[in-house]
Amino acid sequence: MTPRPSLGLRARLLFAFALLCVVTAAAVAGGSYVQARNDILRRTQDAAVQAMTSRLQALYPLPTTDPDREELAEIAAAAADRFSLSVAVHGELRAPVPPPQPPPPGGEGPGLEAPMQALLMVSPELGQAVAGGSTAWQRVVWQDRPWLIVGMPLLVTEPGLPPQPSGIKVYVARSLLAEKRSIDELARRAWLTGGAALAFAVVLASLATRGVLGPVRELGRAARLLGEGELRTRIEVRGSDELADVARTFNDTAAELERHVEQLRAMEADARRFVADVSHELRTPLAALAAVADVLDEEAARLPDPAARAARLVSQETHNLTALVNDLIEVSRFDAGVAALALNDIDVAELVRATLRARGWPERVDAELPSGVTARLDPRRVDVILANLVGNALRHGEPPVSVRLSADPEWIELEVRDHGPGLDETVLPHVFDRFYKAGAARTRSEGNGLGLAIARENARLHQGDITVTNAEDGGAVFTLRLPRRASDPEGGPA
Repeated sequence: MTPRPSLGLRARLLFAFALLCVVTAAAVAGGSYVQARNDILRRTQDAAVQAMTSRLQALYPLPTTDPDREELAEIAAAAADRFSLSVAVHGELRAPVPPPQPPPPGGEGPGLEAPMQALLMVSPELGQAVAGGSTAWQRVVWQDRPWLIVGMPLLVTEPGLPPQPSGIKVYVARSLLAEKRSIDELARRAWLTGGAALAFAVVLASLATRGVLGPVRELGRAARLLGEGELRTRIEVRGSDELADVARTFNDTAAELERHVEQLRAMEADARRFVADVSHELRTPLAALAAVADVLDEEAARLPDPAARAARLVSQETHNLTALVNDLIEVSRFDAGVAALALNDIDVAELVRATLRARGWPERVDAELPSGVTARLDPRRVDVILANLVGNALRHGEPPVSVRLSADPEWIELEVRDHGPGLDETVLPHVFDRFYKAGAARTRSEGNGLGLAIARENARLHQGDITVTNAEDGGAVFTLRLPRRASDPEGGPA
């Protein structure tokens, strides 16, 4: 399952800062906007009710409780101011009064048809509240304009009795367009404040992430260098915060790792030097022992049976020990980096046939070798590789054993296959390890566990490689892949 791509640390920090700032600014600006809006509307509403009440107080005591249209018009005119309109209602009589002067430019006034609008804007709920003897108000929108409608009943007071409704109701309509514009300006400023807060948050987050991510990036770069083998990599420690503690911990870890790696390298170098020295020191006595073993081997036929078996055993083990020492010397050359190629232009098919003939294997191996395949290789080292691969197939696999050559303009491939049970899956990753043998029963076999390791080193010296797999129908398949023009020891094509 493909992991979902995630935002980087910088992007997450920027997003968190911006989100926090936007939420905070929205909460503060939104709360301020709502509070200011409510305050503006409440002050306008209270001022309109107070002004209307003050103007209607001048009508008391009412001259009559059953006015005609002209008297209703006088009552309505008393309730209106410069930029509002009023309606006086008594039963079925209505006396609308337009504002005393036309609205100023900008349209804050109620308009030419405002009296009729005022009548239509009085909702049934507002009418019922006023008819019940209460002063009531309502904000409405008429033709995309906000209005404040205030309704007030006129009361009749008689000595010793509570005030009684006179049946006369007065409604005043006041435009809230100016207040709406003030509220819209507040909203605009709130948006501007939010945008400025967002910009400030991005700048602040950039500065904060730079301070945080700078040491993190430096730590990542140092970790990559350390992983690439630059064990002397260190980080400059700045300050005394948590990031400084991380830097100090990294430096301590890197120093300890460098010390351990130097110790391991020294121990490995000592071990290689010891193997190389011992191998070279053993060559001279082994050469003498091999000569004696050859003499014993020749004389074994004339010796008594127990002595003959002992002579042949000594000869065989001497040759095995000689082969082991020679392999160790070869491995030490690879480890020291002094192994070199002696390159020649060769016919690959003829080289394979020569390897098989030299070891008496032509009758035991099926060779599929197309002619005309040439390459510039080290014939001795390729011979060692093939001898190891074919020898292992003959000793540990089952016939038929085959060698197949293929080539393209850049590479050649030699495939060595047997038809045995193949290699166990747990063995495949370790086939080319030094001194590795597939089973405990092979610990005293004629092999020493270095053949395949040396074969792979020789292939890599040519800038090639060897791979191993199991065939679907049984058997192990070793594939040697080499460039047709290997590089010389100086790194250029020879």
